[in-house]
Amino acid sequence: MRDFLPEDVRRRQYVIGVIADVYQKYGFEPLETPAVENLETLQGKYGEEGDRLIFKILKRGEGAETGQADLALRYDLTVPLARVIAEYRAKLPKFFKRYQVQPVWRADRPQKGRFREFYQCDVDAIGSTSMVVEAELLSAAADVFLALGFKEFQIVVNHRKLLNAVLDHAGVPAGLHGAALVIMDKADKIGVDGVRKELAEKGLPEGVAKTLREELASAPPPDLSAWMNQQASALNDEGKEGIEDLRQIVALCQSTSAGPHLALDRSLARGLSYYTGPIFEIRVADLAGSLGGGGRYDNLIGMFSGDNVPASGISLGLERILVVMGERDMFPAAVVSTPADVMVVQWFANRTNLYLSFATELRQAGLRVELYPDAPIEDGKKVGDKQFKYASARGIPFVVVIGADELAKGTVTVKNMKTGVQTAVPRAETVKWLNS
Repeated sequence: MRDFLPEDVRRRQYVIGVIADVYQKYGFEPLETPAVENLETLQGKYGEEGDRLIFKILKRGEGAETGQADLALRYDLTVPLARVIAEYRAKLPKFFKRYQVQPVWRADRPQKGRFREFYQCDVDAIGSTSMVVEAELLSAAADVFLALGFKEFQIVVNHRKLLNAVLDHAGVPAGLHGAALVIMDKADKIGVDGVRKELAEKGLPEGVAKTLREELASAPPPDLSAWMNQQASALNDEGKEGIEDLRQIVALCQSTSAGPHLALDRSLARGLSYYTGPIFEIRVADLAGSLGGGGRYDNLIGMFSGDNVPASGISLGLERILVVMGERDMFPAAVVSTPADVMVVQWFANRTNLYLSFATELRQAGLRVELYPDAPIEDGKKVGDKQFKYASARGIPFVVVIGADELAKGTVTVKNMKTGVQTAVPRAETVKWLNS
């Protein structure tokens, strides 16, 4: 859990603004939920390993002495969304599309790009089983990464039903499917030997691990359609359903910005237990782990409402995106280093209202303006020593001066802090000149 200094906050606000702007173009509406949920709302939704990472909150007041927990910090944004849908279904549209950018908390071991408190940027569509939902979700995510300046990224997809069919074929009992998927999802962290060891600890023989590696490690050929036809003939009915969904997603995404970035990864598992259909992750080269992921979770809302409500969504990892963009110098210069567009100098010792009025003019025209707060002891005294040095240290690109000559002529002097060039500009044209 971290503090964010001004430069960090500007970067975060920039990325969040891009994400929100893209999602709104797709018709997604904003939603916010409380930081705290009932413990029973969260438990049992993330699998055994996920449940261990829930930040529990001990009872308060009269119940404090029991040492028991009844509340918890939000683990993700998907389960709270499911609760909201169940609670407000009658007030929401038949097809509800929402985006949500809020912090979540996990009692995890911190490491590079992973924190105990971090923001998720979720986009979800509720109410339809159509694979058009997945195509639009992946297209929106692709547009976000393109808008942020990512060129080489990959959206990998797989299907839980296809994975289940492979697990069946490998001899994994149905009751261990969830546990096996969680272990497989950790392959990038624990390696092949780690996967083999943990599967053995679950009671699965070495032959199962070997079969899974052989089935899932091989890359599909370039002709995905032919490969899918070949696979479907050897799978059970559940696997065939998964193949058909993937076929539709691949075909539909060719009409969207996601198409050029789409790939099938047979080993993609996604560890959360509530996924029921297509699953996906967003990856960039030379980075362990993903920058986002999600999938279809048609049964989750029913845990709260008792009704079958189809749903699918994708979550972007803001913290990891920020780390990668920072390391690769992808932020616009103004976002990183410029707290203001211009600083107004106080030249006269007792004319602060003049400078407040001028700063207000510039702000009303849309500029970011800093007014140096301390007036000089005498008119113009030590202005260069203090005010210009301050503007330079702050990285403010322009400084505006109204002294005696400027006041008499109705002009301002604008100094370019990078080049040192000073330009006399009519006061009424200051905004136009700065914008140019």
